[in-house]
Amino acid sequence: MKILNYFFFIFILLNTNQLKANEIDNQLEKLFEELKVNNSDITYNIEQKIWKLWSQHPTNQNLTKKLEKGSEFVRNQKFSKAIEIFSEVIELDPEWAEGWNKRATVLYMIGDYRGSQNDIDKVLNLENRHFGALAGQGLVNIQLKNYEKAIESYKKAQEIYPAMQSPKIMIKKIQDLINQQLI
Repeated sequence: MKILNYFFFIFILLNTNQLKANEIDNQLEKLFEELKVNNSDITYNIEQKIWKLWSQHPTNQNLTKKLEKGSEFVRNQKFSKAIEIFSEVIELDPEWAEGWNKRATVLYMIGDYRGSQNDIDKVLNLENRHFGALAGQGLVNIQLKNYEKAIESYKKAQEIYPAMQSPKIMIKKIQDLINQQLI
């Protein structure tokens, strides 16, 4: 009887986690639809809700806490420690896009642009609407002098989040940079 109760408990636990993950997916779908409105006064709050959902692991609060700890190391400019924490998060759940995104950010900050791009590729494979990763990919490709790819990344981010300001600004700067190099 104890074994039956154990399996029942595991079954309930797994189904509860799946329900929570599905609920987060449903919330994100709704928020991404709302994000299409090209009005920065409205969309800023929607953006913040999306970031909050992305930053919360759907089934494991310990991973959420690890991600927060890694972010604290970034704020304190302890980049190697942050990379270590984000790498742990990725190892524990390689399907959670935000672990990859956080590490990509730190790799960019320390000048490892290829490493950052590799992590961004993982993020976008897991969450192709990740406007933050797309904007980060734009920055990486500017550093790698892949200007057309940078513009493409910003355009994709803008399609997902029309009121986002950085794509508009960065596309113009990249086009100016390309024009200067042609002279």
